[in-house]
Order: sequence, then C-alpha cells, then structure tokens
Amino acid sequence: MSQRVNLDLLMEIKKYGAADISACFNCGNCTAVCPLTEDDETFPRRIIRYTQLGMEDRLLGSKELWMCYNCGECSETCPRQAEPGEFMAAARRYAIAKYDRSGLAQVLFTSPVWSITILVVLACLFALFMYTQHADISTGGPLRIFDYVPMGLIHNIGIAVLAVVGVIGALGVVDMVRRITRANGTKELLASGKRLNWWAALWDALFVETLAQKRYREDCETTEDKPWYIQKWFLHATTMWGFLGLLVATASNFFLDTFKLKTPGVPNLFIHTLGTVAGVFLVYGVSLLIYKRLKPDSSTYTRSHLADWILLVLLWLAGVSGFALEILNFLPQAPLWGYYVFLFHVAISMEVTLLVPLIKFGHAFYRPVALFFHALKPVSE
Repeated sequence: MSQRVNLDLLMEIKKYGAADISACFNCGNCTAVCPLTEDDETFPRRIIRYTQLGMEDRLLGSKELWMCYNCGECSETCPRQAEPGEFMAAARRYAIAKYDRSGLAQVLFTSPVWSITILVVLACLFALFMYTQHADISTGGPLRIFDYVPMGLIHNIGIAVLAVVGVIGALGVVDMVRRITRANGTKELLASGKRLNWWAALWDALFVETLAQKRYREDCETTEDKPWYIQKWFLHATTMWGFLGLLVATASNFFLDTFKLKTPGVPNLFIHTLGTVAGVFLVYGVSLLIYKRLKPDSSTYTRSHLADWILLVLLWLAGVSGFALEILNFLPQAPLWGYYVFLFHVAISMEVTLLVPLIKFGHAFYRPVALFFHALKPVSE
C-alpha cells in the first residue's frame, strides 16, 4: 500500500515539545530497554523512524504510540540524548491535535499565549454567568447582565455546547480507529472471518490496563525502592480514579436533580461519599505529580510541557476548591467569600469538562482504544 509522505512531519512534532529527534541514529537502544516492547511492537524506535521518514499516516495509526507510559528508561539510556520518551509524549499531543476536527487542540498544545488566554476567558465567562444569575448583592439583588436572554435558552445552549464537544471527541476516536485499522492489519483481521476475543480485549483494555494499571505497575515501575503510594503508577491511577469518580458523582447528581428524584437540600449519601473519596484521590495524585515536576527525580519529569501544567493545575484547582466548599458546608454560617469559592470551583470544573478531549486528558479516551486493538486477537481453537 502506498504511503503519503509528510516532509515537514519532524518539524511539526517539534512544535508539540519534542526534543531534537534528528540526533537519533536508530540504534535501537530505546526499544531494547523498553519493558513494554514485544516482538511485533518495537517502540519507541518504530515511532521515531515513522517521523524521520515523514510517514504521518503510520504514526497516527500506530497502537504503540499510546501504549507508552513515559517511564523514562529510554531517555535515561539514550546514547545520543535524543529524549525518545519526551518525543513519544510530543507525538501523542500531535496525534490528539490531528484527531481533533475543531483545530482548538492544536492551539492549546502549540501556543502558550493563546492557551492561557482561552483558559482565562472561558473561566471568566463561566464565573460571570453564574454570578450574574445567582449572586445576591445586598444593595439591589443579582446583576442581571444576561436578563435579555431567557434562562431556558442559555441552558439549552450549554447542553448543545457540551454535545458538540462530545461529538468532537467521538469523531476523534472514530478517526483514530479508522487509522489504526488501515495501518496495522486490523482491517484484514476483522475481515478474516475468524472468531475474535472481543469481550476479553474490552476487559483487558478498560479494567486490566486502564483502571488497574497492570502493565504500568508491573513492567514500567522502576522505583521499587520507594513506597507504593508515591510510585508513578499509583499517582497516575489515583488521578484517573479521582476524575472518573467525580465525573460519575456529578453526572448522577445532575440526573437526580433533573428528574426530581431526590429531596431538595438533602445530599444523597452515596453521591456525597463517592465525590469525597474521589476528590481525595484526585487531589492526592495531582499534588504529588505537581511536586515531582517541581522537584524531578527521574527523566519523566525533567521536561514538562505547558500541556502537562495546564492539566495538572486545572485538576488541582478544581479538587482543592471543591474541598474548600465541603469545609464551608460544616460552618454554622458560611462567609460571604465562600460564594466566590463556589463560583471559582464551578468555572474551573466546567472548563475541565469542556476541554477534556482537547487537552492532554484526551489520552484517557485514546489509550483504551489502542489497548483494545492491541489485545484483540483470534480466539484459540
């Protein structure tokens, strides 16, 4: 099958934070030391080679691109200091931007000025809207800046925006699947008529790998001398568990409120407990990940891209402000500034939800898909 060559591919990926990978002479040392390399999956070497040759379709259709957890062993042992681990991370950012049909992911990954501007403007808009609709100013009630727009219309616009973001994310996943099936022989496997292990592959991708972090924990973790609760796999896992738990709690609460299935003003015990536990996981994992990037103890954290900081800071602010609200709920009388904490928390949380498929957290969607196709095999007769 003919391959379209992108002669500017190497320069384009450099914009996403890759080191000078042209220093790599393809010695294969990175592949040799990678604990996840298998006979038919020789990365990072293969991914680097795709880039050097301008094989963009092969790069974007690669399962191996998403199987790397950036443990840093390849970068620590590279004889040319080409930073293959950081290159893999940059290539994933490039892939997320290419899968995104809106073009916003590319801006967020490659332009620091526009990234900060977009984040600040979005947060201010969310906070201003909440303030003008619900704030109780003692001298005259809430500021009705948005009164000329019916609340029902604003609510529907919000739902529509979330739906559009969901569609953008879904289209990105569809594009990824299409590329994987074309580039890795999966299309031929699906058309072969053989019985495939669909459910086993799904279980392996979602639970064994994504939730339980099996390969990251057993193969990639090289800091066995450190307690498990500060190892990289656990911090990665708690951050993900915390985000998913808060997402489920928030969605469940919204569902119950929408269909009037709970008593107003009375918190649901399950949702409240889930949200609290998930919040603890999130803040714990993100706080230590931020600390490790400020005080790096391995090559994984020595080169932090703006995308890394955007994700970590947004998650940390959402988690900490949420706990501040929890504490204020136990006070006999909430202080006035507590309302502004509420505005801040809602604005940040809405921003994170809106940008999930467009920032680094997009790999939470793309990695399980790649792991699924990696695990998809013919059933042994």
